[in-house]
Amino acid sequence: MNGNIISNGNNKVIKNNDPTAHAEIIAIRQACEKLKTYDLSDYILYTSCEPCPMCLSAIIWSNIKQVYYGCTREDAENIGFRDNIIYDYLQNRKSELLNIKNIDRGQCLKVFENYSNINGIIY
Repeated sequence: MNGNIISNGNNKVIKNNDPTAHAEIIAIRQACEKLKTYDLSDYILYTSCEPCPMCLSAIIWSNIKQVYYGCTREDAENIGFRDNIIYDYLQNRKSELLNIKNIDRGQCLKVFENYSNINGIIY
């Protein structure tokens, strides 16, 4: 905050064999751990490339409101990144990419009810 760098990250997908180890995710995890909060609403994220859908979701979940990026998602596609198939899936629900079905909702709702009771949330 106030111009200080809280955390930084670099892509470790291949190094760690972890498809979630994108630079933005690593930086967000480090910042949250360091600050002992999941709310980064007072912070800004700088990244070398337009965030992929996973990173974009993590940015939104962490309440970051401002992101600056260098390269575009098209630039990433030109070097082999596959972000566009995920963007296409989210826009068109192309079922051939992922088979996703709703099952056992009743049982899962019980878990949600327990969570809300523990955390004082009206369900």
